[in-house]
Amino acid sequence: MSGDNQKQLQPDRGKRSGKGGRFARQQKRAQSVVARMPYIHRKIATYDILSEEGLCLIEANADQILKEVGMDFTDDPEILDLFKAAGADVDGTRVRFEPGLPRQIVQATAPSQYIQHARNPENNVVVGGSNTVLCPSFGPPFIHNLDEGRRYGKLSDFHDLVKIHHMIPWLHHSGGVVCEPTDVPVNKRHLDMLLGHFRYSDRGCFGALIGQERAEDSVAMAKILFGDDFVDKNCVFYSVANTNAPLVLDVAMSGALKTYAKNNQAVACTPWTLAGAMSPCTVAGTLAQVLAEALAVCALTQLIRPGAPCLMGSFATAISMQSGAPTFGNPEGGKMVLAAGQLARRLGVPFHTVGALSASKLPDGQSQQEATYGLLMSVLAGANFINHATGWLEGGLVTGYEKTMLDADLCGKLIDFAQGIDLSTEAQAMEAIFEVGPGSHFLSNQHTLNHFETAFYRSNVADNNSYEQWFADGELDAAQRANKLWKMHLVDYEEPKLDAAKLEELEAYVAQRKASMPDMNY
Repeated sequence: MSGDNQKQLQPDRGKRSGKGGRFARQQKRAQSVVARMPYIHRKIATYDILSEEGLCLIEANADQILKEVGMDFTDDPEILDLFKAAGADVDGTRVRFEPGLPRQIVQATAPSQYIQHARNPENNVVVGGSNTVLCPSFGPPFIHNLDEGRRYGKLSDFHDLVKIHHMIPWLHHSGGVVCEPTDVPVNKRHLDMLLGHFRYSDRGCFGALIGQERAEDSVAMAKILFGDDFVDKNCVFYSVANTNAPLVLDVAMSGALKTYAKNNQAVACTPWTLAGAMSPCTVAGTLAQVLAEALAVCALTQLIRPGAPCLMGSFATAISMQSGAPTFGNPEGGKMVLAAGQLARRLGVPFHTVGALSASKLPDGQSQQEATYGLLMSVLAGANFINHATGWLEGGLVTGYEKTMLDADLCGKLIDFAQGIDLSTEAQAMEAIFEVGPGSHFLSNQHTLNHFETAFYRSNVADNNSYEQWFADGELDAAQRANKLWKMHLVDYEEPKLDAAKLEELEAYVAQRKASMPDMNY
């Protein structure tokens, strides 16, 4: 939003009623005990939905798809020659594989985990193993907030969202296209967005995903920030190569994939499937297709540069058989993400998926029911990187400001849940039980006093007060409380320090590149 709008929408921090000061103080207390961690180290088991027999069946079906049907790749001689040299059958742009060949290529060199470096080393994330990274919404052209409703996103919204995400302790990544800045020409947006991530957050971020030229701009900017040699030897970008399901990798995705893999940057090889339209209308059929596509694309990354980080990705949900629209928070999507997590662990690469998705138009009960189910299933699937963990509305057309804060609270709960049960001597509390004895209470016990600040998760959007107190505080619902919270984040935001010379060089690169090309809006 514009600076004038932002000033207009910021809360009056001086008021002492429920519409101002009281809420601010409550949120400060809620935030005061949050331990900001760079990523989740899960201490809970995954939920394995498929048996060994079921996993072998899906893998065999994927092998059969790749052998008998094959997959189409863009007409790129470099890619097709790499596959041919590796032993695949290349017929025009159709590539077929003998059973086991893509898996053999991937398992020979792909790392099981890797570090994505942030400009602040304290925000480096380890992707793989028992770790989970939570990332905000990606890609919506619209934004929504309670003050303005739904409208096209602008560069000022993009910057505001990066700042809000930077302030959320339960996110671990700055993300990518947190909203489309539609007031910037399409062919130049990636430059402004990447500069915004580098300037307004010191967490890791995405590179531009569409097209080789934009990916090359991303790598060039990363080299300004980190240095050429560091970028060559270390991962500083996350990227996603979505297949054009069924069984196609187009030039927009393959061009970016080549650039990132050549430069040792991570690529999440992610079939984007709506079951019933882009894959079969069954969970088992969709899983076989997802695995086939992911195997082939992961293999391509390793043929381009052995050892470059790659992830098996899955964005799989169902459509409404009545309207054809995508649906979220459905049991089929839950089954698919749980099984895909198992398949990725057997392949031996990190697992990428999605989280708090919703088809709702507003930050309402539907949006949070769907978001809760989707994010919980992804955590239980053992996902190593969860995109769209906050903010997603209207099937991905909208980033919601209030939805971002509601989802962030959900992320905080799941982070706490993922730590499992503390069985330390202090947590067993046997001394406290002996001291209190029958018929008394633990409220004034020293053990309780020692831990009351951190004993339980403290939501910053839920209202647990009496009806009378809630009424006196303004009768706010969860979305209205979330509205106040994102505004407070913008008030409290402080820009993380960035070397002035590097910022100047980045700004000069962006200006030079934008001046070198005409504006395009397609």
